[in-house]
Order: sequence, then structure tokens, then C-alpha cells
Amino acid sequence: MVAGVTNPVDGNARRSALEAAGLLHPRPEAVTATLFDGQRPFFFALDKVQVKYEMLRAHIVDRTTVSAAAETHGYSRAAFYLVADSFAERGMRGLFDEPRGRRGPWKLTAELLQHLREADSGRSGADLAEEIERVFGVHLHRRTVERARRQ
Repeated sequence: MVAGVTNPVDGNARRSALEAAGLLHPRPEAVTATLFDGQRPFFFALDKVQVKYEMLRAHIVDRTTVSAAAETHGYSRAAFYLVADSFAERGMRGLFDEPRGRRGPWKLTAELLQHLREADSGRSGADLAEEIERVFGVHLHRRTVERARRQ
């Protein structure tokens, strides 16, 4: 037993924790690998990160083909390669899904932020957005400028 944990393999508690963290496997019913047969409570088909890890391990350690490893873990061959590349680049963190969408305002360079910091605080976001487009050739929405000035 792990100190402070009454049952580390309690399925209901794990499911709730995985769901809250957004880590539920999208197709647990498709996971047919022997480790996830229900006889070993540690291996949990709903645990997306564990399933991805075991899929890679099955291929690398057990020398299972990519197709078989992907299929028995509920993923496609294409998804296998994405998981493998992400794991190679980022280690265990690579097994977590990347948040979708853009990562912050990509047009706001350090130079533009500096310009906004030095601008008169009484100027409007629309006025500064026009100036930035004229001077730097970068089109920003006035709300982007206003948000950047509040930081």
C-alpha cells in the first residue's frame, strides 16, 4: 500500500481524476492489449497517458509491429507516429495532449510590446493599433493592443 492512499487502483476514483484532468482515452473499448484485460487493475484502459506509454513500450520493448501496437491500444498508425514523435521530443510530457489553438498573441513581438509600454497611457487601443500598422506594418486589433497594455 502507498502511504496516504487507501486504494491507488480504485477505478471510480481514477476515472474521476482522469476526467477532471481531460485525460480519458477517447476509445477505451478499442484497447484490447493483454495488459488492459481487466485482470490487472493497475492497467486502466481509460488512462490515455498510460495507454500511450504502453503502446510505445509494446513496440519498442516487445517488438510488436507499429500496426499491432496501435490497433491493440485503440489508436491508428498515424496517431502512433504522432505519439512516438512527441515522446521522443518531450519525454513523458509528450504523452499529454497539447492544448489546441494558438499559443498567445503571435504578432506581439518584444519590439511591439516595448512600443506599447512607452506609448502615452491616454491613447486609445484603436489609435495605437493604427500607428503600429503604419510604423511596423503589423495589423493588430484594438482589443489585442488593449489587452497587451494591461499586462
